[in-house]
Amino acid sequence: MTAAVFPHHHAAEIPAHIKGLIFDCDGTLIDTMPIHYRAWCQALEPKGMVFPEERFYSFAGMPTLKIVEILCQEQGKSYDAAQVAHEKEEHYINLMPTAEPIQEVIAIARREKGRRKLAVASGGWHSLVERAIAMIDCVGLFDTIVGADEVVHGKPHPDMFLEAARRIGVPPQDCLVYEDGEAGFQAAKAAGMELIDVRPWYLPRK
Repeated sequence: MTAAVFPHHHAAEIPAHIKGLIFDCDGTLIDTMPIHYRAWCQALEPKGMVFPEERFYSFAGMPTLKIVEILCQEQGKSYDAAQVAHEKEEHYINLMPTAEPIQEVIAIARREKGRRKLAVASGGWHSLVERAIAMIDCVGLFDTIVGADEVVHGKPHPDMFLEAARRIGVPPQDCLVYEDGEAGFQAAKAAGMELIDVRPWYLPRK
């Protein structure tokens, strides 16, 4: 099966064959992407590393550690990637309270609770995803959460979405993914799942 992009309105009815909904977190459930970029700048600039904003958005959905490894290799730096990733996430934690929920997507999850299985599969660390979900008052809404630290290969590999589908007991072909990043789109397609690009529902920001 070839994954398809559903360009419909967020209030549209979900096809009957879809039994599981899998949501990305950052940029899908909560508008944290600008905050992530500020955290990246705070972590990288003292090290003489550059990360243009356009490049940052091209990495959307990719695990933090992998991004650091790529940037270090490209810029000829030899920093400990795990340490840099940790510093970036510490900056992000400090900025998190300023993030806003993406109501159009959250409304779908609330509407479908009890009708379909719900999961979150995020390129962020599990603990940070749980914190973000608590911030938008969605604790208990999802049946499972899969973080980047719980799979071997993060997005754009399909591992994260396949693990989410396994946990909720729904075949991949019966899952619909809500995403905002190219890495996530590739991962959903590789998993054989249908997907929705949520960005038109809240961009450009008001």
